[in-house]
Amino acid sequence: MLLLKYTIMKSKIIQNAIAFILAGGVGARLHPLTRDRAKPAVPFGGKYRVVDFTLSNCINSGVRRIFILPQYKSFSLQRHTIDAWSIFSAELGEFMSHLSPQMRVGEDWYKGTADAVYQNLYHLEEWDAEYILILSGDHIYKMDYGHFIRYHQKKKADLTISAIEVDLREAHRFGVIEVDETGRAVGFEEKPEKPKAIPGKRGKAYVSMGVYIFNRNALIDTLNKDAAMETSHHDFGRDIIPFMYPDHRVFVYRFGMVGGKDADYWRDIGTIDAYYQANMDLASVNPIFNLYDKSWPIRTYEGQYPPAKTVFADEDKGRAGKALDSIICSGVIISGGRVERSILSPGVRVNSYAQVDKSILFHNVVVGMRAKVKRAIIDKDVRVPDGMKIGYDLEKDRKQFFVSDRGIVVIPKGAILTKS
Repeated sequence: MLLLKYTIMKSKIIQNAIAFILAGGVGARLHPLTRDRAKPAVPFGGKYRVVDFTLSNCINSGVRRIFILPQYKSFSLQRHTIDAWSIFSAELGEFMSHLSPQMRVGEDWYKGTADAVYQNLYHLEEWDAEYILILSGDHIYKMDYGHFIRYHQKKKADLTISAIEVDLREAHRFGVIEVDETGRAVGFEEKPEKPKAIPGKRGKAYVSMGVYIFNRNALIDTLNKDAAMETSHHDFGRDIIPFMYPDHRVFVYRFGMVGGKDADYWRDIGTIDAYYQANMDLASVNPIFNLYDKSWPIRTYEGQYPPAKTVFADEDKGRAGKALDSIICSGVIISGGRVERSILSPGVRVNSYAQVDKSILFHNVVVGMRAKVKRAIIDKDVRVPDGMKIGYDLEKDRKQFFVSDRGIVVIPKGAILTKS
């Protein structure tokens, strides 16, 4: 009986919510992976796209009214979400709609995260929703937004900010929220030199995840005021939070408070090195972030690929199709090569005597015979020529490819490689 009451209450709360997913960032620090696609459309974990994780959070939480706000290089993102996420029933009032800049309130593209929502208040006014979720489409995490909304209700808040606890010495890299003993926000600084600690936790600070919930009227009123300010950056972090917390009820929700092994796992994969490490985390023996949680499935579009397979097992001649400590997706053929601690997306082929180590290969990459790939990210539809080595001589690699600060070689989509 208690479970039934909880389910009914949760359903009623979620029915009063609409989500705006911000997906318009340039993603310059992820170049060249964002050369041809928006950051939320970048492949992740073998068969997923980054945006799939936020969308799965919505569906698993019961939020089924979703606006996606793209801007730059949005074709790949829109095609993927249409292919993977056409699961909504218009008859039940469900939808997932893309809202590209339409010049409805002016002649500008989205000038900031807050302006993106402001330019689409017209669409919000068409729907009856008390709670407005503002979400980022380029983070990797699991979150039940139902718990988030209930906390917001309990605090009678106008705005609630989801935040993670980080070590005080690391907090200067983020937007830091100062709170009182009740969890109410009393200050906010973007990348402060001296971050404020959480009361009772001297070594920790709250940093914003860029995940918010607003009361409808508070959001509309604040965005209208912000739009009239010529000095504003029209950004939720830089402008809306500092404007609201002195005169509105603004509270912080500690991300991960619900519990679970991966409850406090959150990654902003804004750089090549952060992206690479987050992927490698998934391929570890005991990953913190669990893709195999049946109670919280991550949905995506995979395509009609055959099962993965390994062929050839001639150990005497050093030829064996083998994969160790790796993620191998559908359609992969390891044809006499060796793959270790890597992630292979659908359609990848690794040919005889080739070696792939600590690398991420996107869809349809082919690794030629006796080629060697180490600590690399290879985008879609690239063929590595027979005998070529990537990741073994970084000075040589830098003459042809992008190499990150930590030595990750990145080869862009469709690049034509020649063995020198």
